[in-house]
Amino acid sequence: MRDPEPCRIKHTEDTRELTGLTEENEENEESSEVEKKHAKTGEKPSSCSQNKEKDLKKIRAKKSFTCTQCGKSFTRKTSLERHMRVHTGEKPFTCDQCEKSFTQSVSLKHHTKIHTREKPHKCSHCDKRFIRSGTLKIHERIHTGEKPYTCDQCGKSFTIKGNLTAHIKVHTGEKPFTCDQCGKSFTKSSALKEHMNIHTREKLYSCDQCSKTFLWASDLKNHLRVHTKEKPHSCYLCGKSFSFLQNLKAHQKIHTGVREYMCFE
Repeated sequence: MRDPEPCRIKHTEDTRELTGLTEENEENEESSEVEKKHAKTGEKPSSCSQNKEKDLKKIRAKKSFTCTQCGKSFTRKTSLERHMRVHTGEKPFTCDQCEKSFTQSVSLKHHTKIHTREKPHKCSHCDKRFIRSGTLKIHERIHTGEKPYTCDQCGKSFTIKGNLTAHIKVHTGEKPFTCDQCGKSFTKSSALKEHMNIHTREKLYSCDQCSKTFLWASDLKNHLRVHTKEKPHSCYLCGKSFSFLQNLKAHQKIHTGVREYMCFE
């Protein structure tokens, strides 16, 4: 029996779906509680939509289980216990294909789909597919324009709860994630993780199509368009599409007649 092949798929588009799973689970639990309540009362859909946000606020106000490490609160004890693994580093669930470990069994379940290439959830607006239904739900907000999470300080809205959480730290000035190499602090753990690449020069982000590696997640995201042929940037004048924003900007100068480099001889 051969040894398990080491997993080279580290931070591709698929594995990024697994990040923030605890927070998404908490969000789903809150929504589930609201839906159960409305089902019992027999409220009409229109009435439900009007009261859903109000009920969510009440549930969030009841978060009585607080992490002693970072102050984050949860409505359920099990959610707090799951969250604590972020601090303790405990990862009891291991993939038998690549030996990668996870803090939650559901994370392992979704991770195994990377090996099988299974993406059962398809966007109804575009051809993009996802491993998890929760990630599809978040993705579809790009098409619908829905931004359900609003900052009560400045009114700015976000599609993802985690982005609102990070944004609030702009107002509070909180930067809880500190680099032990240089002392620089960050509002997000992901920002600290990327910053650490400066010190280690480790290329953590690997393409699962050609195994090319990158220092930054944004570079991998741009590179993946070579394989997917995705062209998200379109010219509003002629409709031509481009993979990269800088290529669109260069193209638009054809319409405007702008020439950056001119010979004066």
